[in-house]
Amino acid sequence: MSSLTIDKKVPSFTAQATSDVTVSLDELKGKNVIIYFYPKDSTPGCTTEGQNFRDSIAEFEAANTVIFGVSRDGMRAHENFKAKQSFPFELISDPDEELCKLFDVIKLKKNYGREYMGIERSTFLIDAEGVLKQEWRKVKVKGHVDEVLEAVKAL
Repeated sequence: MSSLTIDKKVPSFTAQATSDVTVSLDELKGKNVIIYFYPKDSTPGCTTEGQNFRDSIAEFEAANTVIFGVSRDGMRAHENFKAKQSFPFELISDPDEELCKLFDVIKLKKNYGREYMGIERSTFLIDAEGVLKQEWRKVKVKGHVDEVLEAVKAL
């Protein structure tokens, strides 16, 4: 169960990301942070969502905001996905589901009658003070990035 609450500080975390970057929430103080969780690299919905964030990067940067994508995929898959899609942001690999558990995004899913535990597409907005300002769960890709951008601009 998530310990995260809107308008409360997000516990500090450190995670490995693409480009050999270690992401630390503490080191991102002073910037707004978007963390979006997606099920799997190089799948249609996940690719479209990443492309939408990519295509709006200038507006996010103008609003002092950094973006990180998170899935359970390994670093090699992440590096390939990032390079192929020219993502200007880092992807965090979370094979042990530490971040997934912190943000409570592992849910029971069904696909073709098969049940399994997987990442529920979710996005979180953390302000420059490290406080969770907004969360979107069960995200539908279409129009989502515009919604997130509006929320960032409203901070």
